[in-house]
Amino acid sequence: LGPADLATLKSVLYSTLFAIFAFATCGGYSGGLRLSVDCVNKTESNLSIDIAFAYPFRLHQVTFEVPTCEGKERQKLALVGDSSSSAEFFVTVAVFAFLYSLAATVVYIFFQNKYRENNRGPLIDFIVTVVFSFLWLVGSSAWAKGLSDVKVATDPKEVLLLMSACKQPSNKCMAVHSPVMSSLNTSVVFGFLNFILWAGNIWFVFKETGWHSSGQRYLSDPMEKHSSSYNQGGYNQDSYGSSGGYSQQASLGPTSDEFGQQPSGPTSFNNQI
Repeated sequence: LGPADLATLKSVLYSTLFAIFAFATCGGYSGGLRLSVDCVNKTESNLSIDIAFAYPFRLHQVTFEVPTCEGKERQKLALVGDSSSSAEFFVTVAVFAFLYSLAATVVYIFFQNKYRENNRGPLIDFIVTVVFSFLWLVGSSAWAKGLSDVKVATDPKEVLLLMSACKQPSNKCMAVHSPVMSSLNTSVVFGFLNFILWAGNIWFVFKETGWHSSGQRYLSDPMEKHSSSYNQGGYNQDSYGSSGGYSQQASLGPTSDEFGQQPSGPTSFNNQI
């Protein structure tokens, strides 16, 4: 493998690693929050209300029961929002990118000669790389917006507003702990890193295609023609300059014969006198 091939192989390995981090930090997430409702009548209170949620973040399906502080009656609530489409799209892109990067690594290492036999392999690789770059950009942007919605929907302050018991000043409602979103934030970061990495790979893959070599030939041919015509023009100019200089020197002043014949006029005139 040459230096260019090693650079391409390294970028593919990084793509494989970053794709693993992207779908692992998003697809493997599970979190929750805990709330407490302290009623005036302590027997109706519930100081440990656990609300758990996980990937794919269909929050509207996450239900929980809270006291109403009006006897033993309980209120059944659900979180607000559904970010499953953006989360699932992001994980799907990450999984397929991981599989393709893994296959490309095997091809680059063990089937390099077959990969270079014709232009079909590099061309397919180039098109797939461009497509995945676009998918990473779209998926990461959509998941960043979806994660923002998840954070708002699972904010303890927002959840407390859904409870009727918390609308009464005599009852005390508070958040025991909030959900930890660090791994989800990491997934968004790895999503955009994958986009940058795949977009950078476009140039390395493009150099393997016939388009790059044909473009170089197209640029080199006019340069060669221009240089050859320049050399030819310089040669003619030199020959012309030498011949012109020679003729110009030859035409300067009268010839020796003419110079000798000039006093013949006055001599004959003296003879006539």
